[in-house]
Amino acid sequence: MATNNPQKLIEARRILGEGFQVLGLADICCHDDIPETSLTLQGNALLKARHVWDRYGVDCFADDTGLEVDALLGEPGVFTARYGSLYGYGVEHDPDANIRCLLCKLKEVKDRSARFRTVIALIQGGETAPYSLFEGVVEGSITSEPRGLHGFGYDPVFQPNGSRLTFAEMGAEQKNRISHRAIAMRKMMEFLRR
Repeated sequence: MATNNPQKLIEARRILGEGFQVLGLADICCHDDIPETSLTLQGNALLKARHVWDRYGVDCFADDTGLEVDALLGEPGVFTARYGSLYGYGVEHDPDANIRCLLCKLKEVKDRSARFRTVIALIQGGETAPYSLFEGVVEGSITSEPRGLHGFGYDPVFQPNGSRLTFAEMGAEQKNRISHRAIAMRKMMEFLRR
């Protein structure tokens, strides 16, 4: 998996379960800062997977995830991980700053509907390194304050439809049954098994 995020790696291993061995970038001695310069989730996932294939020659998958808030016209979207820093809240990849920024922008907003969208790009061997894309979406809403101690990123403020809990209030097993990343990974897993 083209990630250095240990939490994403743990989550991927739990979702895929036995029968798959998932290695991270450190396991192949890749310490590159892989650029995410596309304006789409699909583009960024493919950039990361292609980077690993081109430089290390190993089959891999990469994901890009965006939180899309309807009242903010789809923001933070592709800028999810660095959202706060775009508006002067902390530095890039600071989850607390991202949440503070999001809640500030939604302070007077009643429509708090949102969704998490994950796109996975899978690159497998061959001269042209063909790729496949898998998408997972979970609908929900943004809470007025953070709740819960589990998960990462925006999990403390994202409450999926049909649940009274945020992702951060759920245990890993419960979240991994319904999350956007789990949906996309299950699609990839079915593809690989075929």
